[in-house]
Amino acid sequence: MFIFGSGVLIGTPSNVINPTPINFGLAQEVSIDETLELKSLYGQYNYPVAIGSGTVKTSGKAKTARFSSTALSSLYYGAAPVAGQTGSIIGEAATVPAATAYTIQTAQHATWTADQGVIYAATGLPLKCVAAGAEALGKYSVSAGVYTFAADDASAKVLISYNYTIAGSGQKVAIASRLIGPNINFSMNLTGYDPTTNAAYTLRLYNCVMAKFSFGTKLTDFAIPDFEFQYFANAAGAVGEWSFPDTF
Repeated sequence: MFIFGSGVLIGTPSNVINPTPINFGLAQEVSIDETLELKSLYGQYNYPVAIGSGTVKTSGKAKTARFSSTALSSLYYGAAPVAGQTGSIIGEAATVPAATAYTIQTAQHATWTADQGVIYAATGLPLKCVAAGAEALGKYSVSAGVYTFAADDASAKVLISYNYTIAGSGQKVAIASRLIGPNINFSMNLTGYDPTTNAAYTLRLYNCVMAKFSFGTKLTDFAIPDFEFQYFANAAGAVGEWSFPDTF
C-alpha cells in the first residue's frame, strides 16, 4: 500500500479506571524507530563469522499542531486538569493620577494574582517594583491589583502587565515533582490511509512512556509541540501490532 499524510495519533492512559482515548490533534509528523543492537564475531579476517542480536531500543516522535491540555496532563504530567485558567494582561494602558493618591486600580484587580511589570508608555523603559512606602521616580509598589506610584511620576502614562484568574473557562495543568521510578503508561494507536484505495493501516503499541516534551514559539509561525516516547512489552510479552489491508 501507499501511505500519505501524518495519520491520526491517539493515546489512551493505562493506569486509570475507564480511561479516555485522547486524540493528539492535527498530527504533523509521526515517526517510529527501532534499533537492534548487533554483536559481531570476528576471526582472522575482516568479515564477521557470526552475528548475534541483542536488545532493541525503541523510540517514537510526534509533532502536533493542536496544543491539548488533556493530552499534556494525562499522557505526560499525570495530573488531571482543573477548571479555570490563569489569564495574562500585557500592557494595560493607564495614567498615574496628577494628584495624590497616585494609585491605579487594574481592570482585573478583583482576581489579580501576580505582577508582570510596568513600563513607561512613551519610552518602553521599565519601572522597578519596591515595597510599599518606598515609591520614588521610576519605582512602584503593588498589592491586590492596585499599583502605587510616587508624586514624581504624576501624570505619567504607563503600561501594566499582570496575571489574573479566569474561573469560568479553560483548564489548568499543574506541573508537580513526582517520585523517581513510577511511569505514566499509555497505549498508542496510529492510523493512516492509502490515497489511491482509501485502505487504512493501523499500528498499535501497548505500553508507551513519554520521554520528552518540547514546546517552542516562532515570531511568524505556528507552535508545533513535540513529543518523544519509548515503548516496551506488556506482561504477556507483546509489544504491539502492525495491521495492513494488503495480503502480500
